[in-house]
Amino acid sequence: MKTHMNFLHRSIATILALAAVMVGGLALAQEAVIRKTLPERWPNMPKIDEVVKSPVPGLWEVRMGTDIVYTDDQANFVVQGEVIDTKTRTNLTQARIDKLTAFDFPKLPFKDAVVIKQGTGARKMAVFVDPNCGYCKRFEADLAKVKDVTIYTFLYPILGPDSLTKAQDVWCAKDPAKVWRDWMLKAVVPPRATTKCDTTALDRNTELGQKHRVQGTPAAVFEDGARLPGAVPADHIEKQLSQASKKG
Repeated sequence: MKTHMNFLHRSIATILALAAVMVGGLALAQEAVIRKTLPERWPNMPKIDEVVKSPVPGLWEVRMGTDIVYTDDQANFVVQGEVIDTKTRTNLTQARIDKLTAFDFPKLPFKDAVVIKQGTGARKMAVFVDPNCGYCKRFEADLAKVKDVTIYTFLYPILGPDSLTKAQDVWCAKDPAKVWRDWMLKAVVPPRATTKCDTTALDRNTELGQKHRVQGTPAAVFEDGARLPGAVPADHIEKQLSQASKKG
């Protein structure tokens, strides 16, 4: 009897394993169909980075960078929009995009930032700012009131050619932090860079911001990965710094 039960258990385990392999193979086959069919029928679509099953039966998520669309098993239809879980009222599409564009604070390229230390500098945050952004100037004034923080300022010149010129002048200055604050808080125009200077950091900042969907300035990022868009006041910044410190 015991031998019979062991045989039965092994048989069931084998059947389940074979079923899992078949399901996995079917999923790979359907993914291959989607990867082949969509570009054929949608010639100008960006490169497909990932195809995975969505939480909705019969619907597949197709990811291109940080952009997401949905399609059926045979790629006959494409759905552009958001998937909402009505039970939890969760925007599953936005949650997925948030995960894809989240910042891993310790891995930020701090060498490409202008560093401003206030007080002990024990707490840390990063900001994406354009030198010609009026809201950024208001935000900088509030940032200057916050105690014991190190601010990594990623110059993010997205508003036009003059923004790039000013960002280059700040980056190439002997004391970028002082020149930046003088411009943002006192309207002292950054002196023109008179020597050749490597400004590729600004290009990398632009790529970094685009990768993480920083679509406007100012935008703040904290040690726990939380983001605050817009010119939030000093008390909001303080609250977020405190929360990030607790999670750390």
